[in-house]
Amino acid sequence: MILKKGNGALLVGISLALGVVGGYWFAHQRMSGVPGTAPEKSLSSPDERKALYWNDPMYPQQKFDKPGKSPFMDMQLVPQYASGTGDRASVSIDPSLTQNLGLRFATVTRGIFDSSLEVTGALTFNERDVAVIQARTTGFVERVYDHAPGDVLKANAVLADILVPEWAAAQTEFVALKRNGDADLLAAARQRLRLTGMPATLITQVERDGKVQPYLTLTSPIAGVLQELNVRAGMTVAAGDTLARVNGLSSVWLAVAVPESDAGSITVGQAVEARLPAFPGTTLNGKVSAILPETNPDSRTLRVRVELANPDGRLRPGLTAQVRLNRSTGQSVLWVPSEAVIRTGQRALVMLAEEAGRYRPVEVQLGQESDGRTAIIRGLEEGQKVVTSGQFLLDSEASLKGVVAGSVQESPPNVATSGLHEADGQIVEINDKEVTLAHGPFKTLGMPGMTMTFPLANPTLMQGLKAGDKVRVAVSQTDDGLRVERLDKSGSHL
Repeated sequence: MILKKGNGALLVGISLALGVVGGYWFAHQRMSGVPGTAPEKSLSSPDERKALYWNDPMYPQQKFDKPGKSPFMDMQLVPQYASGTGDRASVSIDPSLTQNLGLRFATVTRGIFDSSLEVTGALTFNERDVAVIQARTTGFVERVYDHAPGDVLKANAVLADILVPEWAAAQTEFVALKRNGDADLLAAARQRLRLTGMPATLITQVERDGKVQPYLTLTSPIAGVLQELNVRAGMTVAAGDTLARVNGLSSVWLAVAVPESDAGSITVGQAVEARLPAFPGTTLNGKVSAILPETNPDSRTLRVRVELANPDGRLRPGLTAQVRLNRSTGQSVLWVPSEAVIRTGQRALVMLAEEAGRYRPVEVQLGQESDGRTAIIRGLEEGQKVVTSGQFLLDSEASLKGVVAGSVQESPPNVATSGLHEADGQIVEINDKEVTLAHGPFKTLGMPGMTMTFPLANPTLMQGLKAGDKVRVAVSQTDDGLRVERLDKSGSHL
């Protein structure tokens, strides 16, 4: 019985082992048969590009089977791939994984880029709508009416009564001459009343009633806010003293702080929309009336002034506002969704979607940004597709593989499709067939700076150029070596 029990335990152990091995084999076979589930599959396509051979761009006919230094020039050999030239490194993704990774795309679009700028502002008084009330002659304040600075006044509101003794004597003489009927003397007396600072309305009243009126009643010539009231009962006032100051409210200024980086796009007459928290749901429309000449050194903002009509007087200085400055360049530009842009802090990139599931990081030069769109100045062409979701995953994969986006200055938009390689240089010698250049590095070729002679693709390339000129050179790779396709004086093309 003991032997039989041992044999039974042994049989059970063998059965379990066979079951584990069989289960593992079955699971492995099943995963191998399901596309996209193999454990070795990653973001990169299994048929990742491999270099067919290496060569020197100056001697492309000579091929080498491994990397190293060129025996002809002081530079490293350049790898050549089956899919084309070696300067368009990219990341490959199995098409079956595109949806699983959540990749979304957008097309580079060209059109009129109407943008807007959202900033803050505050209402202030219209400093052009101000009335200053001064004493025209010496007098004594007899009465001050019930007003204080900050009060909102109506037009012709009474402020104070001032006794002017000089007026009493002049008016008495004028009334006496009027009774005598001497027209010349009466005209001279009337002129004397004007010279004492008496208002024309008061002179007319004295002439009509024949009674002496030695009191001057101060009134506000406009409706608005009483900013100053410098009179008190019993005071003596002298000619030229400022007695009151009133600021009108028929219109107000909206002072807007615009970041200095956006100051160049602001123009006088530009349309403005303002929304005040004090009046929810109300949008006020105005135009930029002035751009002040100084920038705030602390906030690095430019102050822009907008004039707003205030017929009902509800807009009070001090209220804040959210301001939208509408801008339209009227020029057709390229743009992409802002979410497609990867900002590294030093430059901006997008992931360009190419054929056969390949993705390439491209550096771009950005323009204005508004409403979820960003203008592209350089780096892309109309109709290209960029990744708008999942681009950070692709960028990380590109970094792991050493795929680096070229500088936008080094790779203008036409380089990707034309196969040109650019560098800066200086002409040493030039004729209608060839040019000798002391050039900088052709980074897209991995070619360091040196002095070399290149054939010209066209004799007309030498027109307007001479030895010593600094140029931007673009070369193409042919079966016979590098050939100059474009020569531009520095600054004329960049």
